[in-house]
Amino acid sequence: MELGNKLEILTEAAKYDASCSSSGSNRKNTGGGIGNSARGGICHSWSDDGRCISLLKILFTNYCIYDCAYCINRSSNDLPRSTFTPQEVAKLTINFYKRNYIEGLFLSSAIHKNPDYTMEQILKTVQLLREKYNYNGYIHLKAIPGADYELIKKAGEYADRMSVNIELPSRSSLNDLAPQKKPEDILRPMKKIGEGVKENKLAKKKYNNAPNFVPGGQSTQLIVGASPETDYQILKLSEGLYNKFNLKRVYYSAFIPIGDDKKLPTVNQPPLVREHRLYQADWLLRFYNFEADELLDENHSNFNVELDPKADWAIHHLEKFPVEINEASYNKLLRVPGIGPKSAGRIYKSRKRNKLSYYDLIKMGIVLKRARYFITCKGKYFAGIPMKKEILKQRLADKSKNWNQLALFSNEEVK
Repeated sequence: MELGNKLEILTEAAKYDASCSSSGSNRKNTGGGIGNSARGGICHSWSDDGRCISLLKILFTNYCIYDCAYCINRSSNDLPRSTFTPQEVAKLTINFYKRNYIEGLFLSSAIHKNPDYTMEQILKTVQLLREKYNYNGYIHLKAIPGADYELIKKAGEYADRMSVNIELPSRSSLNDLAPQKKPEDILRPMKKIGEGVKENKLAKKKYNNAPNFVPGGQSTQLIVGASPETDYQILKLSEGLYNKFNLKRVYYSAFIPIGDDKKLPTVNQPPLVREHRLYQADWLLRFYNFEADELLDENHSNFNVELDPKADWAIHHLEKFPVEINEASYNKLLRVPGIGPKSAGRIYKSRKRNKLSYYDLIKMGIVLKRARYFITCKGKYFAGIPMKKEILKQRLADKSKNWNQLALFSNEEVK
């Protein structure tokens, strides 16, 4: 098969993997090398400073020995199949980089022959790029569950970021929809990669020439809506992964119906709003000091599609509001809907000089569209409505789902 046809098949097969991201790595160029994964250089993803960057996102192969019900590349699915060689992937990456098409590589794979064989091919590819072609740009590799950890560890010495996809949020769902996969084969390498990243950071502090090991950290992906787990169960799993496995990021992927397996739910469209709410809640876990049990519980187990999780939490905890802007701690300011870490920091620093009024907040650029319902300034409440659940829900609800596209022409006369 021609290389162009392989590329078409294996880029199409890779599009369902959401855990494609910029690295947070700072691998510098070396003498005579090409590429640089430092801050100025990584994809249709986002870097830490907000830039959109371009990666070559491909599968090494879409031949798969597993028959996971939710996966487009499952062994029972009738679709065009292909596989690259390590040399082909390396040449594609270098040629695309030199033509300024891409700034890095995201390389995943289905499981061909067995996990060890597949991981060996990925390892050979990254070795070629780093050692033969002297490529110093960004590389994100997929660690293959079930492969010998020595192969994964060696690949991690060349990669900027690695990911091991959990896919399904519970052991029972994995057994039902992907019975050939074992939870231990997924969690064991995640744990070891997390430990390796932590150890490498400590080694870097002691020795400047300590070798790299996944400097951009590891990530994973959870499919939302293919199995019956609630948002609470998914968020609790994410919280555990961040705390126990030193994960950089959990990605959520709305289930896209790509087959007619009876084990899969019948959905008219992917649950994109639910995916969005989980991302918002994930942000609260990582940057706002929230815990999963604060946002949801067994009785309130799914997010409100009309309210963002922070606003929903605030409405269910009105006893904590309003907070006085001039007295609240930094953490309490973070809990106010509409106030983020930057705004909370600005308020915290500015009020040391003098007490802030509502108009001072406006001049500072604090967005008060939602925050005004939950704060007082110098003891005054500026929202102009009673602090009652139903009233606040109406004011804060996301009404975008009710928006309609205006017609360009109308049969009615404009009056």
